[in-house]
Amino acid sequence: MLNYNPLDCLPSSAELPDSDDTPVDNELQILIPNLLLAILATLWQTRKDWFFGINMGIYYIGNKSAIVPDAFLSLGVERFVDDNGRSSYVLWEEDGIPPILALEIVSQTYNHEYEQKKLDYVELGILYYIIYAPTRLRRKRQSLEVYRLVNGEYVLQPGDKIWMQEVGLGIGREEGTYQDRTREWLYWYDENGNRHSTQEEQMQALLAKLQARGIDPNTL
Repeated sequence: MLNYNPLDCLPSSAELPDSDDTPVDNELQILIPNLLLAILATLWQTRKDWFFGINMGIYYIGNKSAIVPDAFLSLGVERFVDDNGRSSYVLWEEDGIPPILALEIVSQTYNHEYEQKKLDYVELGILYYIIYAPTRLRRKRQSLEVYRLVNGEYVLQPGDKIWMQEVGLGIGREEGTYQDRTREWLYWYDENGNRHSTQEEQMQALLAKLQARGIDPNTL
């Protein structure tokens, strides 16, 4: 008798498009996720069980095309796969593990972040759905909305800094400087509401301590 596995008939990540080929219309859709990833890479540098995708297609059985969040976080998966890394996130290659968090940055061209994408992410089973409107074009909405999946529906979580117990991180917004640009950014927070600093901020703090002790960092 032949052992038939239907998953063997599905395309691999290398055979699937890596995104929907829709260009971003605002550089913040790239910069904001990159900042979050940079902080995670420092904060979780010893962990190998997470992946943070940016503008990458997510494929799952039952959906013919990719779902492409501006960013997403998966836990319980390999940090790196082979030398070239992932070209897309394919659930049947990830032991069926969906992202635990998806992020959408609302830009000047509205892309149904508050309607259709909610339905898509419910179907995919993403626990947290985050919508951030950095340009404040959606005046009837909060700048940052974090939804948690409860009994098949997304429930808006209260507060400005939202702790996500299952992720082990909080998320919020505040003014800061990234790539020499000072504005409001999204940041990760701990359970007590303390912001996790960037690698650059950690370096600046270290240099300040050395200088306070009368040590010239250039002599080290």
